[in-house]
Amino acid sequence: MNYQLLGRSGLRVSELALGAMTFGTEWGWGTEKNEARKMLGLYIDNGGNFVDTANVYTNGSSEKMLGEFLGEKRQQIVLSTKYTINTRPGDPNSGGNHRKNMVRSVETSLQRMKTDYIDLLYLHIWDGTTPIEEMLRAMDDLVRAGKVLYVGICTTPAWQISRMQAIADLRGWSPLIALQIEYNLIERTPERDLIPMANEMGLGVVPFSPLSSGLLSGKYSREDFLSKSGSTPGTSGNRKDTLEYLGKFTERNMNIVDEVKKLASEVQKSPSQVALAWLLSRSTVTSVLLGASKLEQLENNLGSLNTHLGPDQIRRLDDISRIAMGYPHEHLANPTIQQQISGGVEVRRKYLCGSNYQVRSF
Repeated sequence: MNYQLLGRSGLRVSELALGAMTFGTEWGWGTEKNEARKMLGLYIDNGGNFVDTANVYTNGSSEKMLGEFLGEKRQQIVLSTKYTINTRPGDPNSGGNHRKNMVRSVETSLQRMKTDYIDLLYLHIWDGTTPIEEMLRAMDDLVRAGKVLYVGICTTPAWQISRMQAIADLRGWSPLIALQIEYNLIERTPERDLIPMANEMGLGVVPFSPLSSGLLSGKYSREDFLSKSGSTPGTSGNRKDTLEYLGKFTERNMNIVDEVKKLASEVQKSPSQVALAWLLSRSTVTSVLLGASKLEQLENNLGSLNTHLGPDQIRRLDDISRIAMGYPHEHLANPTIQQQISGGVEVRRKYLCGSNYQVRSF
C-alpha cells in the first residue's frame, strides 16, 4: 500500500480507502456485524488507513460499528464521515448544508463513533440554498474547536467548489482538502471540470463507485445488455435490475466491459482488479474508495495493488472509454488555437506535487 498527501494538506492517506456504507443491514441489504469486522481488519492488515462513512449510512449503524471495531486502532485511522442528507423526514432543518444541521450531525457522529474528533468531514451533497459563507465559517469553527481536523466536499458543481475554496483562502478559513466523486472507466465526465479544478485548487480526488455499481466487476455480459427485464430497483432486490434502471447497459458501456474482461484474461487478474488498477494509475487520483459488501470481494479488490498494467494496456482502456470533452476544452486543445497562443514556442511550467516536481507543457 502506498500513501499520498490528501490535497493541499500534510495528511497521509492510503491509495485505497475503505467505504463502510455497507456496514449494517438496516436498509434490507449490506454486511452483518461479524463480516464487517473481518473486512475492516483485513483492510488495516493490508496497510489501509483511510476509512469512509456517513451519518446516514444504514441509519447510523455504520458509524456505530466503526466506533466499536476501531478501539485502540482509532489513532492510526483517517476517519471520514459526511453530513447533509435529512435524517428526520418532515423536519426541514434535519437536512441540508447549513450550520444547524452540520453541528448536530457532527455531535451525533462523534457519539456514535466513540471518538472526540473526526479526521475529515465531507459536505455530502450540494443543497443549492445555504450561503457559502455560512458553510465555510461553520466548518472552520468546528476545526478550531478540535471536533473536526479537515473538511472536504462531495457531489457539488465544480464552479461552486472553486468559489468556496477561493473564499476560504481569502478569509483565512479551513480549506477544502478532498473531493469525493463518482469516477471510473464508465463515468469519466469529471475529467472535464471537476478533476482539473480539484488538482488546481488543492483538493485530493477520492473516487467512489470505482466499479460503476458492479458493472466493471465482470459479473455482467452482453446477454444482460440484450435481455432487459424492465423491473425497477427494489422490486426484485437484483443488482442487474438496478443497473438497468440507471441506464448502465449501453453499447458503449458493454464495449468497455468487454475490453476490461479481455485485459483481465491477458494479465491473469480479475476484471475488478483491472478496473481498479486503471484508476490507481491516474496521476490525478489520490485514493480509490472500495465499497465491498463481502470479505471475498474486498480480498479481490485489494489484489489491485498487485495488478500491473503496461502503458499500451492503459492506453487501450483510455481509448475505449474516452469521452468528448466539449467546449471550451476541445477548442482550447485544438493545435491551431495553441499555435495562435504560443506562436510556435513551447512553454513549460514546473510545479511541486507532493515530493516530486512535475512538468506541464503548454
